[in-house]
This record gives sequence, C-alpha cells and structure tokens, in this order.
Amino acid sequence: MRMNLRRTGIAAALIAALLFGLGTPLAKMLLEHASPWLLAALLYLGSGGGLWVMRMLRGTPGVQLTRQDWGWLAGAIVSGGVCAPVLLMSGLAAMSASGAALLLNAEAVFTALLAWFVFRENFDARIALGMLAIVAGSIVLAWPPDNAVEIASVWPALAVLAACFAWGLDNNLTRKVALADASWIAMIKGLSAGASNLVLACILGAQWPGTATVMGAALIGFLSYGASLALFVIALRHLGSARTGAYFSVAPFFGAALSLLLLGEPLTLQLFAGAALMGLGVALHLSERHEHLHAHAPIEHAHEHLHGSGDPHHEHVHDNALDAVAPGQGHSHVHRHQPLKHQHAHFPDSHHRHEH
Repeated sequence: MRMNLRRTGIAAALIAALLFGLGTPLAKMLLEHASPWLLAALLYLGSGGGLWVMRMLRGTPGVQLTRQDWGWLAGAIVSGGVCAPVLLMSGLAAMSASGAALLLNAEAVFTALLAWFVFRENFDARIALGMLAIVAGSIVLAWPPDNAVEIASVWPALAVLAACFAWGLDNNLTRKVALADASWIAMIKGLSAGASNLVLACILGAQWPGTATVMGAALIGFLSYGASLALFVIALRHLGSARTGAYFSVAPFFGAALSLLLLGEPLTLQLFAGAALMGLGVALHLSERHEHLHAHAPIEHAHEHLHGSGDPHHEHVHDNALDAVAPGQGHSHVHRHQPLKHQHAHFPDSHHRHEH
C-alpha cells in the first residue's frame, strides 16, 4: 500500500515538474506583449480562476480547515505568493537575467534544508547525494554558454536568494495542509498570489495587453501553475517536502527540451550534461528504501482516505452515517489514529513524521 502511495507521489511530482517546466518557454513567448510582473499576475490568476471553474463544474464541495491549518496556509500564501515575487522582481531590476536564473536553483536547496533541519524530515546520504546531483544538473542548464554571469552587487543577489528562501518556506508550510483537497489549496494560493501581483503591477504602471495575450497567459497559468501546483501538493502528501522538491527540480530540463522545439534553440552538450546529472539524482531517489520499527502517536484529523486497502492507519469504526461506505471508496471525515507500532518501508508522508 505504502509503495503504491510512493509511486503516486513520484508520478505527481514529475508531472508537476513537466507542466511547470513547459510553462517557462511558453510564457517567454508572451513577454513581448506584457510586463513580467503583469504576466506573473495573469499566470497566477489563470491558475486560481481555472481551478475555481473546474471545481464549480464538478460540484466539488468546499474545504474545512482547522484554525491551525489556516495558519499554515496563510503563512504559505504570504511567503510564496506575496513576499517571494516582490523579492524576485526587486533583485531582477538590478541584475542580469542569467545571474538570476542561476540563483533561482537555490529554491530546491532551501526547501530541502528547511525540511531536514527545521521541519525534521528524515534523510540519508543517498537522498542528499541525489539532491546535489539534481541541483547540479539544474545549474548546468541555467549556466550561460559564454560564462557571462554578471551580478551588479550583492544586494540584488541577496534579494533573489531571499525569494528562493520564501518559496522553500512556502513548500514546507504547504506540506502541513497537504492532506486537504489539493485543487482547493492550489486555487486559494493562485488567486491570492495573482491578486497581490496584479495590484503591484498596476502600481508600477503596467499596460494591459490584448485579449489573446490574456487568454494565453490564463491557459498557461492553469496548466503550468494550477494543475502543476495541485499535483505538487499531492506529492507533498506522499513524499514530504525535500523529496518532492528534488523531483520537481527537474522542471528546467523539461523547459529546456521544449525550447529546442518551440524556440529553435540548439541541442548542446550542456543539455546532455544537465539531463545526465538530473537522471542520476532521480535514480538515487527512486532506489531509496527506508524501513525500520517505528511508533505512531495518536492523532485526530480529517482527510480523504480508503478502507479495505490494507492500510492499518485507516481501519477505524464509523458512526451510522458512514456505515454504508464500501471498501475501496474514498471519503473524508474526522477520524482518530490509534497508537500503532510496526515496521515497513515508508517515507516522510503526512502519517510518518516520527523521530529517527
């Protein structure tokens, strides 16, 4: 059962990286018609608005979060949806795009470091080496061919690094509410980030682009930000922050590959080297096997789960209203996990946050 959840998490993380990576060259084609800040707002609003429409058409019920979970989500929105874009644009205003591209790879590093040393996710030498290989691959892809990396001063670079830290914190805070409806979380984050960026773009005097540009940005935002973020949340649920961040870090490879097709960029040794390093990192993560005797403390929470699937964490008794739920049918309600001690292969998902 746990291995199936792990495969689900890995697939979700890689597809999220694919969608996000493909969005970069597509969005670049729209920069001729909209300012970077306004385009970011349109992408985020397309993400949140598209998910809202999808949920309305499907009749998806709303989500009830606890006060503590609202705190985690609010922190994620402020750090990743408000602070990070402001910091990034502040840095980009005074430094080269090539230098900023290199520094943006620090997001995966900050995500992992915060997960490991602040939020206490377990890791071993294999996972750490895999993370280093993936980050090295992304740096190879981002490094300008002529080695002309120019950073005007230390302050713009620190602003971009601060943005990466804010996004890393966002990833870890979002993991705290990852058991909730993934599309709802992505919708709230998209609408909040889009609104804040739109206000900032208007303050800076951005000119509204044509209808085709707006619609194109909305569609790209829905796929590369909305659907990608929803899948990212699912991956967080099953893999934890650091491992999800590592798999998601292959997004630059997908973006570079599409650039070959859409923008006519040349196939280079740089692309092969970056792909090889990322492939090595993903292989190290895929071959991880973490198993030991561990104890689960009692906990009470609500999220969608199954019965009759062999998962001992969700074999509880229902009240009369839920007695008719068939085995294998997903449903959500407040339930209590009893103390449990056992041994099996597992990963730092939302039910395995124990000490090592």
